[in-house]
Amino acid sequence: MAAVYKSLFGKSAKSTSSNGVTPKKNKQRVLILSSRGVTYRHRHLLNDLYNLLPHSRKDAKLDTKTKLYQLNELADLYNCNNVMFFEARKGKDLYIWMSKAPNGPTIKFHMQNLHTTSELHFPGNCLKGSRPVLSFDATFDSAPHLMLAKELMSHIFGVPKGARKTKPFVDHVMGFTIADGKIWVRCFEIRENAVSKTDSVTNGDEAASKETSIVKGKGETKISLVEIGPRFILTPIVILESSFGGPVIYENKEFVSPNLVRSEQRLSKAGRYNNRSEQKIESKAKKGDLGLRTGYEKPYGELEDRVLFA
Repeated sequence: MAAVYKSLFGKSAKSTSSNGVTPKKNKQRVLILSSRGVTYRHRHLLNDLYNLLPHSRKDAKLDTKTKLYQLNELADLYNCNNVMFFEARKGKDLYIWMSKAPNGPTIKFHMQNLHTTSELHFPGNCLKGSRPVLSFDATFDSAPHLMLAKELMSHIFGVPKGARKTKPFVDHVMGFTIADGKIWVRCFEIRENAVSKTDSVTNGDEAASKETSIVKGKGETKISLVEIGPRFILTPIVILESSFGGPVIYENKEFVSPNLVRSEQRLSKAGRYNNRSEQKIESKAKKGDLGLRTGYEKPYGELEDRVLFA
């Protein structure tokens, strides 16, 4: 009955501001799922991201890799407006689809150099259910496709205030940095310790000033960043206008498929083998001409003495 009453008479007067305008509430929910063929490292990474995002919902594996439009129906079923889909290929390559359901856009990334939290063994830790601070590099504002990626990542990785399973704490930072045309993702704990009498920060120590900072006041504290994990690198491949479909609005021309890289490596190894086999054939031919091969008799020429004076 309470739900019916609220739907009929609207929200309470507490939700309205002083000027009578109802503030817009940020409602973001993320659906996280993977395809068939993921390895244990991919599965551990998915669990790490699920633990870091309390507003996310994890679903079973998707059976198909071609009919990705079915993810929009799953997102509508679970009342999610963001989708993060892990697509594994050949048990080696991992691709991530980030989409804003149901109207788009969709960005496809290639993930490299992934390390889960259990692999890193970092001393950092954060409260489960806490909200992160998102730190984006200034390079994100230099190109339209990077601005779109920044907006989409802020919706997916930014935990809204008052979401389910969230706690009113901000104790970790998620950093997104662009280098070599790739997005480097890191997660750090905001560690705050009391400053003892022996602790001092000198102006000449630049490294210490970057990692720590002292907040002066009634109770002096030292703030430092300790990496938690996971860490990975994302390479943007293509941006689609709608959710898991539609026309291509951006394509990374510099992206090289890992299948092409592996085929070139196999061709280079085959070329080295061919060179060695040709060298062996040439050496055998030279030894045969000189009569140095065992069990091989050089044919007599017409002008040799044994033929002329036989």
